Amino acid sequence: MESAADEDGAASSSGGHPAAAAQQAPSRYESQKRRDWNTFLTYLRNHTPPLELARCSGAHVIEFLRYLDQFGKTKVHATGCAFYGQPSPPGPCDCPLRQAWGSLDALIGRLRAAYEEAGGIPETNPFAARAIRIFLLDVRESQAKARGIPYERKKRKRHPPTSFPASASAALSCGIAPAMVTVPPPP
Repeated sequence: MESAADEDGAASSSGGHPAAAAQQAPSRYESQKRRDWNTFLTYLRNHTPPLELARCSGAHVIEFLRYLDQFGKTKVHATGCAFYGQPSPPGPCDCPLRQAWGSLDALIGRLRAAYEEAGGIPETNPFAARAIRIFLLDVRESQAKARGIPYERKKRKRHPPTSFPASASAALSCGIAPAMVTVPPPP
């Protein structure tokens, strides 16, 4: 009869330790972060002239984001397009495909974390530059206008504070547990 560790391929290949198995298979986020980081470093190497990470600024990051637009899959209508501002255009047009704002925002978040994990100082992180935040806000706004859908920030649900009857709150302030207090029913 086989043990549970032998039945589980990941646990048996790592000596039966589930923590070791988790280290061997990075999460989807970690894999994407590593892939994005390697893509950015390749971009810096292929840049003319080649750039060092230490000399990279927010302007270089914006240049990288614009470079990525050529691989985008989101149709963003130009202001002169007949379908500009229409959420569901009735036909095709020649407007370019771009990276969606949400994809760029998530990418910057991953690259910001990867920079610091690679030993970068948070104060000099080019992915945290103010210019990047302004660029992303402009992209979000222009894409929302082009689609005719205003961007609305999701509102956080606020839970009202739980209220106790007056006698229960008085008991709490005296150190008596609420279960020990009996509240008479209303007349």
